[in-house]
Amino acid sequence: MKKFNTILCCALLAVVPFASTAQKKGASHAAAHKQLLANAASSKDKIKLIEQNTFIDLLENELEPELDIYTEGWNSKSVNPFNEKDVPESQVIDVRGYRMPHNGPLTSPYGYRQRFKRMHKGVDIGIKMNDTIYAAFDGKVRLTAYEGKGYGNYVILRHPNGLETVYGHLNKHLVKPDDVVRAGDPIGLGGSTGRSTGPHLHFETRFMGYAINPSAIFDFANHTTHTDEYTFSKTTYTKARNFAPSRNNKRELAADDANTYKSGNSQMASYTVKKGDTINKIARAHGMSATSLRKLNGLETTDAIKIGQELKLK
Repeated sequence: MKKFNTILCCALLAVVPFASTAQKKGASHAAAHKQLLANAASSKDKIKLIEQNTFIDLLENELEPELDIYTEGWNSKSVNPFNEKDVPESQVIDVRGYRMPHNGPLTSPYGYRQRFKRMHKGVDIGIKMNDTIYAAFDGKVRLTAYEGKGYGNYVILRHPNGLETVYGHLNKHLVKPDDVVRAGDPIGLGGSTGRSTGPHLHFETRFMGYAINPSAIFDFANHTTHTDEYTFSKTTYTKARNFAPSRNNKRELAADDANTYKSGNSQMASYTVKKGDTINKIARAHGMSATSLRKLNGLETTDAIKIGQELKLK
């Protein structure tokens, strides 16, 4: 031990500038020793922080949901020019003439995030960096901007059918305010700007400021809309379409055509797989992600489900 201490002291003294007095040497030696200890502690803290952040990203697979650009801190740019008193209780919206903004997979659904106590007011679509993002409907560019704490580079389009669509985390805008666009026109290049762990498109559908669940309008798995018309309602706009394949009578089909969306039987504790079911369809029908459903049931992404199999929903 004495030999080790002697070597350590010599090493420390070697990096301490020469002082003319023993007192200065002692002070410099103490300062160098403290600095070495501080550097070691700092390095350990950084390693722990990296490990912790990596674990969180793998576990949650997403950052905190974006701040709502329609209500939080954007009044000066009139992002939400709508008055609540003017919003009707119900409105039929023509959703023909659409174009999927991107055909990538749905990676994060619309809905409340318990961890952050905040709504995720759109869906996330998986893309590759600089993939082209397209206008969902004919319309006009109302705003292009950057929001560092959430959406990054984003575009808001206003459409003649009464909807507005929001496209977030873009790498680059390809349009500017007041540009007129057609469904399918390129409006940006996908990216990972703002609060993002990797390339994806954050996509929202809005009616007079209300953030409609995009899965109530679009069937992302099949790259289409559910029906030619969507009926906005203040009581159902957060609900996705019910994909349950048991809808085989005229009354149920008529209800779907009228866009009376169901909550997805969120009170159910389990679900029995039926013919035509997929993990994605079952998950969306019950307001959860396919990843969460697989985790609940111990399924890998390559595992197939079978007719009659019972899946846990809680």
